[in-house]
Amino acid sequence: MTALIGDVRRIAVLRANAIGDYLMAVPALDALKRAYPGARLTLLGTAWHAGFLTGRPGPVDDVVALPPISGVSTREPGHPAPEELCARLRQREFDLAVQIHGGGRFSNPFVRRLGARVTAGLRAPGAERLDRWVPYTDYHHETLRFLQVAALVGAVDGGLEPRVTVTGADRAELSRALGQPPAGLVAVHPGATDPRRRWPVERFAEVADLTGRPVVVTGTRAERELVMGVVEAMRRPAIPVVGALGLGALAALYERCDLLIANDTGPRHLAAAVGTPTVAVYWCGNLIQAGPLSRTAHRPLISWTTSCPSCGADGVDPAAERCPHDESWVRDVSVDMVTEQVEDLLAKGDR
Repeated sequence: MTALIGDVRRIAVLRANAIGDYLMAVPALDALKRAYPGARLTLLGTAWHAGFLTGRPGPVDDVVALPPISGVSTREPGHPAPEELCARLRQREFDLAVQIHGGGRFSNPFVRRLGARVTAGLRAPGAERLDRWVPYTDYHHETLRFLQVAALVGAVDGGLEPRVTVTGADRAELSRALGQPPAGLVAVHPGATDPRRRWPVERFAEVADLTGRPVVVTGTRAERELVMGVVEAMRRPAIPVVGALGLGALAALYERCDLLIANDTGPRHLAAAVGTPTVAVYWCGNLIQAGPLSRTAHRPLISWTTSCPSCGADGVDPAAERCPHDESWVRDVSVDMVTEQVEDLLAKGDR
């Protein structure tokens, strides 16, 4: 731990990616806010951050939605950080700029351009140094990684699990879209950005049927085929919810559920953050970096597949080139393994 910085009134934090990535950073944001309660904390994020966090209780006071910036807010090359943007951010006169976005190859130079009195963050080999930094290494849990960064500036008072407040507006949006969810509801989310992290839809359907509960199957518009695959494979009726809810209303839906069954994906983090128990299928490498840190209410089932099922390409070496195959790497997790954890958590909730 490093000492607190004196007279901090404005803090910028860079974390400009997806919902699960943001939620894993919330404990570090909470720690920063507790350490500097009088400071205004600005998240340098994207448009969805602004839509989700504006007016929501939590550590973030305001959001600057960044335009596409290569290596910062988009993976696409050819988008340098606009000087006009950097000049506007410098006018805010940040006392502290914190990088909890990645290894720093692109993000550290961007953070330096903010002109903050003190910079702190992550640094992979070869990346530009910030004033205070910790090494960015592979196979390190993201939440713990970000808490180490917060500790660099004296922010050590915080929990390990993120929490998100569901608002009245979230619940009202849910009510307008779906009406009153039934009691005892179980949610299933069969999608994941990387198809290799997806458990087969027919297995989700089998587990969902075995719960004997009313079931809602959630997904984005791009995941419609996965959602309908679960619904059509089930023997009992289920409610498909495809791209019908904003993030806040989705949080309100999960709040009403007794359990979420999912892959390793952002909605699992969202359900956990509103207090809903989860059962999720994880590939072993992803579990290290993004799995739940407690097991009382969250049960990860682990696939130990370490090479591509199609071509045998190594999946453990972070430096190895990704093969072109998108076959699931988590098929070795059985229905019985998932069902056992689902039944245990639902039984705990019924007591």
